[in-house]
Amino acid sequence: MSRDRASRRLPVIGTLLVGLMLSIMPLPDTIAPFRPDWLALLTIFWAMQLPRTWSVGSAWIVGLILDVSYGTLLGQHALALCVIAFITVRFHLLMRVFPLSQLSATVFAMLALYQFLLFWINGVSSVAAPPVTYWAPVVTGTLIWPFLYMFLTGVRYRARAGG
Repeated sequence: MSRDRASRRLPVIGTLLVGLMLSIMPLPDTIAPFRPDWLALLTIFWAMQLPRTWSVGSAWIVGLILDVSYGTLLGQHALALCVIAFITVRFHLLMRVFPLSQLSATVFAMLALYQFLLFWINGVSSVAAPPVTYWAPVVTGTLIWPFLYMFLTGVRYRARAGG
């Protein structure tokens, strides 16, 4: 692998590792339901910015790692992340020109779809969970998205500039 390709992949892999750590980090019971879906947000960003490199296949791998780390039904998060990555890759050119407010609304819809897929899979497998565990991450993820988007855009710019 050339040095240029490695320098382009390093920020993505680094942010996904940090996102995985933030996803499995223990939190107090009162604020645990409000944890944003970090890996879903990162999948949306990287699939939008680098659709040929980081898309459905990488979302599947990240989702399987998330399933194993959470101890949930194998493939549950992988399927949901793949659907989100597919939609993002399909509309990435359109999403790139959205203003940040419209992009945040789009991210809200995709996070809601992500949680709906998890809700549906849990319902089929008879796993009960309170509604706050599905809707709170959607709201917090949408609120965090503008800051995460600006931060990751800066990281990507610095990685491309070589600094």
